Amino acid sequence: MHLEDLPLGAAPRDKVRVNVKAAGINFFDSLVVAGTYQSKPELPFIPGAEVAGTVVYAPPGSGFVEGDRVMARLKPDGIQGGGYAETAHADPDHTVKIPQSMSFEHAAALFITYQTGWFGLHRRAELQSGEFLLVHAGAGGVGSAAIQLGKAAGAIVIATAGSPEKVRLCEELGADHAINYKTDDFVEAVKDFTKGHGADVIYDPVGGDVFDRSTKCIAFEGRLVVVGFTSGQFPQARANHVLIKNYSVVGLHWGLYDERRRDLVAQCTDELLRLSQEGRIRPFVTRRVPLEQANVALLDVATGRSSGKSVLLPEMEPS
Repeated sequence: MHLEDLPLGAAPRDKVRVNVKAAGINFFDSLVVAGTYQSKPELPFIPGAEVAGTVVYAPPGSGFVEGDRVMARLKPDGIQGGGYAETAHADPDHTVKIPQSMSFEHAAALFITYQTGWFGLHRRAELQSGEFLLVHAGAGGVGSAAIQLGKAAGAIVIATAGSPEKVRLCEELGADHAINYKTDDFVEAVKDFTKGHGADVIYDPVGGDVFDRSTKCIAFEGRLVVVGFTSGQFPQARANHVLIKNYSVVGLHWGLYDERRRDLVAQCTDELLRLSQEGRIRPFVTRRVPLEQANVALLDVATGRSSGKSVLLPEMEPS
């Protein structure tokens, strides 16, 4: 992956052209770049699936005009598709106006991780107020969103993280209890904190051994939400254990909702904007980097060296 100057060309007539002010960096971007994600764009392509910025051009009747402040979901597809760029092109259906009070970097960090969290916790797990929610990798982009959404829903949130610093970040984000999984047994810690009840909902973007161990501290009628596999290992659910302990394992592929239930995505977007305006969620942006450092920032996200959300700022001068 390298930075290259390309001619801009005419705007596609059916797309919204956005002057990118901020672009979100996501773990799955690294999978797309590596060619291991479920969708594989043809080379060459520009990575990046979410941006925020100002409209430069919009198709007639799209509801957008030049100068609108927007956030947009993108599909990396050729040299005009992705968001790691100064200019991006989005479908009008995947473009949303943002309030004047919302910064571009927060808007760029709101779309995918918070949509994922909302669908995982509410649509798939039906999280209820007062329930115990266990969020793995709570200091990361996906986990930090889930902590905030869990608290907004009235849940009692337990988070795991891999260092004392990340544990403190989870607590700052609102977690009621945070566990350093590298030094403490999170299974026993969850059982102790919940007085033997266990976690009603477990939000797992890690997979591997974390998934296996999570089944040992899940509550009666608990829901284990499979969000991803940052560990690189795909766990196998034991059907006999699911039956004996009476819990559910549910998968979450947010992109499938984007393909099949746009109405729910629109509903989710409205809800996230409302929660943001009320101050109940706020993207935890911890790193801001220029385009020239996109490869370094993406590698840090892919290897778990980052916390919170990293964003690219195309107009930022390299240090």
